[in-house]
Amino acid sequence: MPELPEVEALRDFLDDHLVGKEIARVLPLAISVLKTYDPPPGALEGATVTSVARHGKFLDIEAGQLHLLIHLARAGWLQWKDGFPTAPPRPGKGPLALRAVLTGGDGFDLTEMGTTKRLAVHLVHDPADVPGVARLGPDPLADSFDRDAFATVLAGARRQVKGALRDQSLIAGIGNAYSDEILHVAKMSPFKLTTSLGDDDITHLHHAMRTTLKEAVERSRGVAAGRLKAEKKSSMRVHGRTGQPCPVCGDTVLEVSFSDSSLQYCPTCQTGGKQLADRRLSRLLK
Repeated sequence: MPELPEVEALRDFLDDHLVGKEIARVLPLAISVLKTYDPPPGALEGATVTSVARHGKFLDIEAGQLHLLIHLARAGWLQWKDGFPTAPPRPGKGPLALRAVLTGGDGFDLTEMGTTKRLAVHLVHDPADVPGVARLGPDPLADSFDRDAFATVLAGARRQVKGALRDQSLIAGIGNAYSDEILHVAKMSPFKLTTSLGDDDITHLHHAMRTTLKEAVERSRGVAAGRLKAEKKSSMRVHGRTGQPCPVCGDTVLEVSFSDSSLQYCPTCQTGGKQLADRRLSRLLK
């Protein structure tokens, strides 16, 4: 799933490629992709893109008086095209979900792999009209989101720290991968409760969050849209690296599996050598 660093890199890329250009047409090609119907996609025809913004994991393309909000979800992606085939695409065929064409002939495709369709596009007058945007917490890289603001957010509920980092209503933009990376840098168990965090824990976790995300954004800056996924994967220290050596201590990276996701951690760096319970494996052994 694209998270804050990749979405920020896409925002930067689209800012260079879209702003100042006129939209010729927007073609929804998957029945599930468009979540709004008024105004219709045709309302963007002839409008000039004035800005590209990011709200958490949402891309926001502003054209005229409208905002095209894109959430790539787990398996969605944006592919830039310098040109398109002359034949129009066939709706419902393959991973293509939406096509946006500029008057110059270039533009982008939104694609989504797999059978579970969660990629979402909204066309609205105000980004806050999209429920997922309206409920977003603060951006973790905002200047105003300092250590004390972070402490205030964490104080709101008793929960595991990994879940708190991933909760978009608490902090916008962090997902499964970067929460693993942040907790590895912070040398903190993903199962540690927010209510057990001391002042030094909060300071250290805030620093780990900011540095991990800033470094990821810098690595992704200037990378072509088609290479961002590979860049993200290659930079991970523990996420997606089950069974491989921890780059810090050399211990084996372990995994905890859930019904629809998994987390990775280093027992030496994060849990004092303790192996966390894998509930799925426990059920299999019964």
